[in-house]
Amino acid sequence: MTMLDDLKYIHNRDKSDALGEAEKSPAQLRHEFKVELKTLNKIDNIVVAGMGGSALAASLFLNWTSPDRPFIINRQYDIPGFVGSKTLFVASSYSGNTAETVAALNLAAERRAQIVVMASGGKLAAIAADRSYPIYVLPGGLQPRMAVNYNLRALGEMIESLGLMSDIVDQLETASIYLEQAVLSWRPDVATAGNLAKELAEEISGKSAVIYAGPRLSATAYKWKISFNETAKNLAFYNQWPEFNHNEIMGWTSHPVEKPFQPIELRSSFDDERIAERFVVSNRLLSGRMPHPLEIQAEGNNLIEQMLWTVLLGDFVSIYLALLNNVDPTPVDLIEKLKEELKKN
Repeated sequence: MTMLDDLKYIHNRDKSDALGEAEKSPAQLRHEFKVELKTLNKIDNIVVAGMGGSALAASLFLNWTSPDRPFIINRQYDIPGFVGSKTLFVASSYSGNTAETVAALNLAAERRAQIVVMASGGKLAAIAADRSYPIYVLPGGLQPRMAVNYNLRALGEMIESLGLMSDIVDQLETASIYLEQAVLSWRPDVATAGNLAKELAEEISGKSAVIYAGPRLSATAYKWKISFNETAKNLAFYNQWPEFNHNEIMGWTSHPVEKPFQPIELRSSFDDERIAERFVVSNRLLSGRMPHPLEIQAEGNNLIEQMLWTVLLGDFVSIYLALLNNVDPTPVDLIEKLKEELKKN
């Protein structure tokens, strides 16, 4: 019996039940926020301000949909010069205390942007209450990376409420049912021999993961990186095709000679055929130079199901990798310490 099939070992290491939270996460897509947005002025562009996991839902949304107006993600203290009264500015922070997002919101307010807040509490919730901003209150008690589906649902409800797109919420709810079935084969009580998440974790153990995807799954690849970093406390990087072919492909050809990395390729049947060809040709040219990649074919009936299936698989893989690394999957102590140190200054 492998370590990952020892339920007592898993229970002792997974102190906050990260595996249980991952299994329940598809239900987040059915959470109803029911926020009544006041009639907003004409919206020429959309800016979502957020960091890390709190910006991820917007990245997934952009990979999934095709907005009919400029839609960008702002990951810094400052904001773009075009932000103004016709900007829909979404301040997204799970904790509500992300310094960069709070600063960006205040600048957007000075520009008279139309502001919506997404947070579980904290400073952003207080600002929203004080200034009468609409707020999507995200259920609390989770790490931001484990609340992505709440955030995606909130974003979908907001976009539909404003009449900017349709059929977003229905697709998310349908996807949630699909995911609840898919996750059953990754549970801890399913043996490694028939458990894809456990098998992948064992393949990756002891190496730095390098995750690759085409444009359709690029945000998903980023989520894998986040989960490996925060959950497994494991170094990981990501990139996407076709950009990979314009620089990074050369990095595999020489140094370091010893390559303690595990490439992971996330594939979708919705990838452009030109992207699929680049995967095949690149792997052939790098044979013997780059470690053989783990190829993961996304499952699902449509793009959003494939995206979220792959996200959820990555969550389980990273949790099992954390257990192999003998670390608690949930806490991010160093990030919290960094925040405290920055507060002192």
